[in-house]
Amino acid sequence: MIIMRSMFYVAALFFVSACTVTNVPAQQKRPNIIVILADDLGWGDVGYHGSDIKTPNIDKLAKEGIELTRFYTAPVCSPTRAGLLTGRYPDRFGLRGVIPPWSTFGVDTTETFLPALLEQAGYKNRALVGKWHLGHASIAFHPLQRGFTHFYGHLNGNLDYFTHVREGQLDWHNDYKPSYDKGYSTDLLANEAIRCIKQYNDKQSPFFIYLAFNAPHAPLQAKKEDLLKYGFDETKPVFGNKNGEGIEGRGNTKRQTYAAMVSSLDENIGRVLQALKDLNIDDNTIVLFQSDNGAEINEGGSAGELRGKKGTEWEGGVRAPAIIKWPAGLKGGRTSDQLMGYIDVLPTLLEAAGVKNIKLQPGKTLDGISMLDVLKDGSKQKDRVFYLGEDVIISQNWKLIRAAGSGQNMNVTEDQLFNIATDPTEKDNVIKKEALAAEELKKKLEPFSSIQPSATAPPFNTGKKDFVAPKEWTIPKNKP
Repeated sequence: MIIMRSMFYVAALFFVSACTVTNVPAQQKRPNIIVILADDLGWGDVGYHGSDIKTPNIDKLAKEGIELTRFYTAPVCSPTRAGLLTGRYPDRFGLRGVIPPWSTFGVDTTETFLPALLEQAGYKNRALVGKWHLGHASIAFHPLQRGFTHFYGHLNGNLDYFTHVREGQLDWHNDYKPSYDKGYSTDLLANEAIRCIKQYNDKQSPFFIYLAFNAPHAPLQAKKEDLLKYGFDETKPVFGNKNGEGIEGRGNTKRQTYAAMVSSLDENIGRVLQALKDLNIDDNTIVLFQSDNGAEINEGGSAGELRGKKGTEWEGGVRAPAIIKWPAGLKGGRTSDQLMGYIDVLPTLLEAAGVKNIKLQPGKTLDGISMLDVLKDGSKQKDRVFYLGEDVIISQNWKLIRAAGSGQNMNVTEDQLFNIATDPTEKDNVIKKEALAAEELKKKLEPFSSIQPSATAPPFNTGKKDFVAPKEWTIPKNKP
């Protein structure tokens, strides 16, 4: 039975001032919007960055759209997803790590999500297809309570690609009901996105689809036909232990399996883009593609020339491959080195949708800023700083790392400063030579370092002991 939206969602909307929508001329109708999020896809894992992995569809998107060369995320999954959907740094609601299966934490229900704002702008259909990872212990955290009209996918991360199981239970859903669909998860998610595109293409209102693939995140599992593209030899052993969850679909090596997974991701992205073209709606559809964080090096990913990996604020952990394409609104075939990132997605897309005067609950303000004017006019550039977390801040030219905040996950024992515009590989610490630039960034860092969250996620292992997953990851209707 479909559960009606809870009072939590109604209350949240009550506090959000109505957005005003510009009167858009008929020939410039509000665009459809598709946000495609890859999971743990590294800077060095796409063809247009020189990867040995074949990504022809992503490469074509980069060639036809605008390649965002300075696009930043949080260093891990859940915070990026939260910041993307709220336009606010996840530090403000106490989320700097991932939300594990045994956690009761979820993004504060007073936070307003992008689909709720798009609803007020006339977007009737707003689907989440894929990975949620923003809270599952209460109905109040469910995607259908946060502005989405449809949810198909999984609540947790680290899902088995073939069985769709996490912690021994099926975590695959169609709205509030368990889904028993069979198949490789990357294929199933693309299938559903294409189905939604066809269903929502009613020419009466634009649609929003948040397509959050779990690929190529671990567990490393690929289809045989994709493994064969990278030299898989069935007569040789597969990597790792031969027992446990996630054994199906392993190749001879982690990198081989990872490459096969990325190829499948690319193929399915191509299918989604082709569906838009077949319906003749690709011209006025915004497609934003990005990864949620940097590469997990230990699971086959690559940061390319960048330093660091997932879980750190080095460039390899937070500088993501990203592309935006909107033929009707943005001239493609170029790059933008404007400093921007995940918190800018919400205000940028809302402005493109004709929304202005975004007002959140009292005391809540957007951290992100719209980049639409910069994307429309490549000669423009916004002067801003971007907080990467853990006392790390970046500007268009400089990046400051404070040892006090980042030493734990970056092994930094002294403050460091990099001229990131000319040294993206972070090889030359110039803090002694550029003391004035360092002091200026330290002053700009202070407001972020003093953020007091509304709530704080507990340590990762809190609640893990003796945890038993609910059957089919179903949330009781009466659970607050």
